[in-house]
Amino acid sequence: MNILVLDVDTLRADHLSAYGYRYPTTPAMDRLAAEGALFENALCAGLPTAPAHTSFYTGRHPIAHGIVSHGGARDLPDMMPFLPELLAAQGFTTAAVDNLYDNKKGFARGYEYYINPGLKRKAGLLITAEELNARAISWLRQHADEPFFLFLHYWDPHTPYLPPERYRDLFYEGVPDDPDNDSLDVMQRQPLGDLWTETWFPKLHPDLTDADYVRAAYDQCIRYTDDAIGEILNTLEELGIAGETLVALMGDHGESMTEHDIYFEHHGLYEPTLRVPLILRWPDTIPAGRRIPALVQHTDLLPTFLEATGTKIPEGVDGHSLWPLIRGEVTSVRPFAIAEECTWQAAWCIRTERHKLILYRQPGLHNTPMRELYDLAADPGETRNLALEEWELADHLEREFERWLREKMHRHSLIEDPLIEQGITLGKRWLAERDRFKG
Repeated sequence: MNILVLDVDTLRADHLSAYGYRYPTTPAMDRLAAEGALFENALCAGLPTAPAHTSFYTGRHPIAHGIVSHGGARDLPDMMPFLPELLAAQGFTTAAVDNLYDNKKGFARGYEYYINPGLKRKAGLLITAEELNARAISWLRQHADEPFFLFLHYWDPHTPYLPPERYRDLFYEGVPDDPDNDSLDVMQRQPLGDLWTETWFPKLHPDLTDADYVRAAYDQCIRYTDDAIGEILNTLEELGIAGETLVALMGDHGESMTEHDIYFEHHGLYEPTLRVPLILRWPDTIPAGRRIPALVQHTDLLPTFLEATGTKIPEGVDGHSLWPLIRGEVTSVRPFAIAEECTWQAAWCIRTERHKLILYRQPGLHNTPMRELYDLAADPGETRNLALEEWELADHLEREFERWLREKMHRHSLIEDPLIEQGITLGKRWLAERDRFKG
């Protein structure tokens, strides 16, 4: 068998047409979902990029692996089991087309082939799907007859949303420079507001006033990435290996468009950033058209892949294999999900099927209250904070979370909550650098 991971950075679930979005942004991903299993409530364990990917690779929650922020000083312990190493030991040829190595060197662990498409020109976030596919398809053609684990990391939906010109008329019907449109005005009081308006927005459109135009650019980038994913799926068919390849489509974290006054960034533990797409396809093994509502997380993919390959799951893994859910043997693998952010705001959340409680360890950069409770069934947009009105429920969920935290801290010999210990990292450092530059 083979395992192919299609990882799309900054991809929120509700902007895929397979998840009910109003625009046809993802025909290839929709086809993948129609032929496999779609997880309706896949949630980050940690965000943004570095914590999310570390949880994916280790099957462990950030409180266990220690990477709770993006840009923090912590590195993964060398002895902690890592997915590509585990699969390489089972005879898989391991390859990644990715540049996470630029953030932390440990992301290259266990890969026989680590291909960084932007290395020559220091492309950073501006690696395009076409550049990535050129290397990935060439590698697939050379290694199609070997059992492989291939990880592809697409960046295009990440800011700045700059799709190719041929996509720029999609998904928008307004007037981008309407002088009566003030939907971007509130952005000026946000941490990145002046940066975006001075450096990025002019590349999208002169005199831009409409926030919906930026949303459309994000969707255009999704469609561009989706076309690239369709090309990869077609290559599997052409090479005759689609039937023996377990394909996983995932996002590492989502993106806020304007929700909660967070503009075009992945801050906060609200649903637009917390909830990501997860689709698994493996013909003749995963039933087609399955939709699974259970709470799942990135940590669940390592045990799922290892079970599929007959590999022993290491001790200490926090994730749960998804196969019982896929086969319909169980309806859930956890009573609640815990997630954290420690980059722009130091916060935990506990998420049940219906409710979410967000707890801040220190004030964030978006002037949020220190405790937020939402009823996601009655208020999916998280517009009404019930923390005072439903205080008994908020207290109950807080006790559940603190009990979970104490147990994890004891298990991993932690003296202090890592979000308190490490504090807000990248956000404050970036703002200091910005202010120094402007000064």
